[in-house]
Amino acid sequence: MSIVHFIGAGPGAPDLITVRGLNLIRRCPVVLYAGSLVPRAVVAEAPPGARVIDTAPLDLDQIVAEIQAAVAAGHEVARVHSGDPSLYGATAEQMRRLDALGISYDVTPGVPAYAAAAAALKAELTLPGVSQTVILTRTAERASAMPSGEELESLARSGATLAIHLSIKNIARIVRELTPHYGADCPVAIAARVSWPDEAVLRGTLADIEAKARESGIARTAVILVGRVLDQQGFTDSRLYAADHDRALKPRR
Repeated sequence: MSIVHFIGAGPGAPDLITVRGLNLIRRCPVVLYAGSLVPRAVVAEAPPGARVIDTAPLDLDQIVAEIQAAVAAGHEVARVHSGDPSLYGATAEQMRRLDALGISYDVTPGVPAYAAAAAALKAELTLPGVSQTVILTRTAERASAMPSGEELESLARSGATLAIHLSIKNIARIVRELTPHYGADCPVAIAARVSWPDEAVLRGTLADIEAKARESGIARTAVILVGRVLDQQGFTDSRLYAADHDRALKPRR
């Protein structure tokens, strides 16, 4: 059956793709992948003779044309994106085009960048009494403007843990806008190209992270995490494993 599979490839390491995603790549005779963000090794499992296309130099019309031609020839298509397709993947506009063309598709999730960053930091982003909310956001650079009410200063009033994507070039503005709400001593981490061979992780505070980022030379493919949860100290234990907690699934004795 001709169908398009949108596949989240995860943060970069070939073994961080899901089993389902890998199996789909292994069977599809046409594979399109975002080569600027997805390593070639992730799609190396495509079957012999498969048409494997790096879509980095292609525009939306060209990508859809490749998909349309493959489906017209009766092929399954693996459309491989970095991270998880639901976050900053530009997948919705492709799906809208496929809907208009009557082309069927499904979606396989992947490990999102913020989760990979937290893993690299060995951090839990929600701690009892510190933060129970994680806000995934970005700042305006060359891409789309932020909708009204989603400016960083507005989101900062919540005090929630922030996972700021696609914004390393705006680090000075991020520090300036967050410091009044989080304090200059608030922990910050920058995780760049997590799980790639050149992975880099910076730790600091709002007071010094801008200088550290400038010195590191990190310029793209980074997630900025901000919040008191990154301290990992001074929080109370959750009730989940408390001895007196009435757990519905606790084994009977």
